[in-house]
Amino acid sequence: MSSLFCIIDDKHVPIYRILWISDVPHFCGEDDCQCEGRYEVRLEQGESLWTNREERDEVMKVLEKWHTGDDLDAGGSDFENWS
Repeated sequence: MSSLFCIIDDKHVPIYRILWISDVPHFCGEDDCQCEGRYEVRLEQGESLWTNREERDEVMKVLEKWHTGDDLDAGGSDFENWS
């Protein structure tokens, strides 16, 4: 079974805290912006993390796998009791 955590910007984040992930990189045009060209991962309670495209794509895969239940162990007792 996979972990309930994924790594975003060197942080282990519980995947159930993720609300949405941006599809396009951030662009605001501000000279001092440190998030330019990065992807926002929005967490609950108004928090955000910023990541590159590769990490964003990996987080998307982990979320889809977790949501569909593809990470369940088909041979274990937990699978038999799953409802």
